[in-house]
Amino acid sequence: MANDIPPPAPGVRRPPTAPAAGAAAAPPAPLPAARRDLAPDLARGFMLLVIAVVHAHLFRVTTGAGGLTLDGTLDIAATAAVALFAENRGYPMFAALFGYGLAQIFRRRTEEGRDWPWTRRLVRRRGRWLIVIGVAHTALLFYGDIIAVYGLIAVCFAAALRFTDRRLLTHAFVWMAVGSLAYSAVENLVFGAAQESAGGQNPGPLLDAVFRLMTLPVMWPMMIAISVFPFLIGVWAERRRLLEEPERHRAFLVRVAAGGIGLAVLGGIPQALVNTEVWSVGPVAGAALFWVHVLTGYAGGFGYAAAIALVALRLGRRRGAVVSALAATGQRSMTAYLLQSVVWAALIPPYALNIAPHLSDAQAVGLGAAVWLGTVVVCDILRRTGFRQGPAEWFLRRMTYGRPARTPRT
Repeated sequence: MANDIPPPAPGVRRPPTAPAAGAAAAPPAPLPAARRDLAPDLARGFMLLVIAVVHAHLFRVTTGAGGLTLDGTLDIAATAAVALFAENRGYPMFAALFGYGLAQIFRRRTEEGRDWPWTRRLVRRRGRWLIVIGVAHTALLFYGDIIAVYGLIAVCFAAALRFTDRRLLTHAFVWMAVGSLAYSAVENLVFGAAQESAGGQNPGPLLDAVFRLMTLPVMWPMMIAISVFPFLIGVWAERRRLLEEPERHRAFLVRVAAGGIGLAVLGGIPQALVNTEVWSVGPVAGAALFWVHVLTGYAGGFGYAAAIALVALRLGRRRGAVVSALAATGQRSMTAYLLQSVVWAALIPPYALNIAPHLSDAQAVGLGAAVWLGTVVVCDILRRTGFRQGPAEWFLRRMTYGRPARTPRT
C-alpha cells in the first residue's frame, strides 16, 4: 500500500513529530469565514440551487396531474432549460465536492501527523453518521436523499484517498462507463413507475414514510453507481488544489468550464427535445439518449465547479452581501439541503398542502429557486449571528470527532 500514497501537494510541510499512536483527536475548530477558501463554498451554494430546481420540477412531473402538460412557451422553455442546465448536472458537482472535501480531511489530518489507520477510522466514522442522517432524512422527509449515499461511499471507498493518480483515474473512468449505464437503464424504469403510481394516491404520512424507506434498496445502488466517478475526480482535483488555488490553474479551469458546460448543453439537447415532447422515442432509444444526458452531465457538473472557481479568483478577497450569503450557504450546505426537504414535506405530499399538481412547469422551476433563496437567507442569518456552522454540520462534526476537550480552569 505504500506505493499508493500520493506525493505531498506542493508547498505542504508535514509536522516533524506525529501524535502518539491511538491519541484522541481534538475536534478541529470550524474555520472562520475570512479564512475559508471561497470557491468550494460558492460551488456548494450554487449546486443547491440546481438541486432545488430539479426537485421542484420532478415533483411537478410525478404528481397526479398526468406528468408533463406543457401549456405554453414558458413551460416549454422552463422544461428545456432544466434538461440542458440542471437535470443530472447538479448531482455530479455535489459528488465531486464531497470527494474534494473528504480528500481535504485526509490531507489535513495527515499534515497533523495522523497515521492512515487513524484517519481511515475517522473517515469511515464520518461516513457511518452520514448514513444515519440520510436514513432519518428519508424516513421523515424525502425519498431522494443523497446524504446516506455519500456516507456509504465514504465507508466503502475510503481506501481511494491513498490511490496513486493513475489507479484513481482508472477506477474513476470504469465507474463512469459502467455506473452511468446501469443508472440510466434502471432510472428510466423507476421514473416511469413513479409517474404511473402517482396519480391521485394519498397513502398518508406513515405509509409514505414506509414506502420511502422501501425505496432505499433501489435508490442506494443507483445513486452510488452515478456518484463514484465524480467523487473520485473530486479527490484527484483536491490533490492539485484546483478550487483552493485557482490562480495556479487558470488556463486548465477555463478549458474545463467552457468545454464542460458546452458539452453538457449539447448532450442535453436530445433529452430536452424528448422532455418537451418535440421528439417521441421508444424505450431503448430513450434509455440511450438518457445515458448520453448523464455522461455529458458529468462534464457540466465539473464545468460549473471550474467556472465558479474562476469567479472566486476574480472576486479575490472581496465579499459583498450576495457573495457572503452564497458562501454562507455553501459552508452550511447539509443544513440548507435538509431545509429544502422540510419545505418540500410541507408543500408537496397529498396529505400536506399538495401544491405540485396545481403548478405549471415554469412555476415549479420558480418555486425551486424560491425555496433555495429562502435557505440562503436562513444561512446568512446564521452567519450574521455568529454561528460558524449549521445544526447539521455541528451534529456531524460532534459525532465524528466527539466532545471537545475542556480547557482547565486556572
